[in-house]
Amino acid sequence: MGRRRKRGRDITGILLLDKPTDITSNKALQQTKFLYFAAKAGHTGALDPIATGVLPICFGEATKFSQYLLNADKKYRVTAKLGEKTTTSDREGEVIESKPVNVTESQLVKVLQQFKGTISQTPSMYSALKKDGVPLYKLARQGIEVERDAREVAIYSLELVSFGGEEFVLDVHCSKGTYVRNLVEDIGDELDCGAHVLELRRTAVGDFGLEQAVTMAHLEELKQADAKLEMDELLLPVEQVLKHMPSIQLSDDQSYYIRLGQAVQIPGSPIDGSVCLVHNSQFIGVGTIDDDGKVAPTRLIRTDEASV
Repeated sequence: MGRRRKRGRDITGILLLDKPTDITSNKALQQTKFLYFAAKAGHTGALDPIATGVLPICFGEATKFSQYLLNADKKYRVTAKLGEKTTTSDREGEVIESKPVNVTESQLVKVLQQFKGTISQTPSMYSALKKDGVPLYKLARQGIEVERDAREVAIYSLELVSFGGEEFVLDVHCSKGTYVRNLVEDIGDELDCGAHVLELRRTAVGDFGLEQAVTMAHLEELKQADAKLEMDELLLPVEQVLKHMPSIQLSDDQSYYIRLGQAVQIPGSPIDGSVCLVHNSQFIGVGTIDDDGKVAPTRLIRTDEASV
C-alpha cells in the first residue's frame, strides 16, 4: 500500500494574526492555514468570537514551541457596559439582570485598585476550558453546568482609559489564563450594578504587539496576488519567541549527540534553566540544564523543514 501523500507545504514560522471579529480562533486558524497552504498549523491561546487582536499562528516545527506563547502574559483593551449582566458576560449573551447605574469615575477607579495583583477567578461556563475533553461553552449551550475550581491569576496593571457613565474602557495587562469577561463582571458586581463586555481586543502576547500583526484581509490580498514570497516573509523565526533564553553555540560533535537525545557537557553554559541551542548559526531547539550540569535536549526542530 502506497504511503499517504502529505497535503500542504512544510513551512515553519510564526504569524502574528490580527484576528477579525465574529469568528472563532479555530476558524481563523483554518483560514490562515488554507491561505498559506500549510501542512501543519496551530494557534496559541483562543480568543472569543467577538474578540479581535493578536493571535499567534504557529506553522510546522514552530508548533513544538507554542507553549512559550501560551504561557506568556497578555494585554487587552476592553470596552464594558455597566448596568447589565449577561449569560456569557459579554454582548453575545442574554441579559439576565439589569440595575440602575449610579457610578462616578472616582468610584470606578477606586474599585479597579481592588483587582490589581493576584486575584482568584472562577472560569465562566462559556469559556474554552475543557471538562472531560469537552469545552465548557458546549456544555453551557446544552444547559449543563459543571463545578469549576477557582484559580489564581495576576493583574499586572489595570488602567482606566475612558469613562462615559454607563460605558468604560480599560487597558489590562495580565497573566495567562485570565478571563477578562470575568474580570469585567466582577468589577460590575463590586459596583453593585453589574457589567458585561462590549468589545475586546488583545493588544499584545508577551513581547509581540499589534504593530507586528497582520490582518486576514491583507493575507487574502497577497494570496489573490499570488505573492507567496511576501506572505512567507511575514512569518517570524521560532527563536524570536525565545529571546528571553540564553543561547548556546554547539560544535559539530555536541550537535550530533544532542540530536541523538543525549545530554552533553558544554563549558560556559548556565547552571540551570532553559537555553536556545544553535549550530552553525542555525537555531535547532531548546535544551535544559540537568542535575549534572549538562545540557539535555528538550525540543528540537527537524532541519529538513523549510524555515523562515
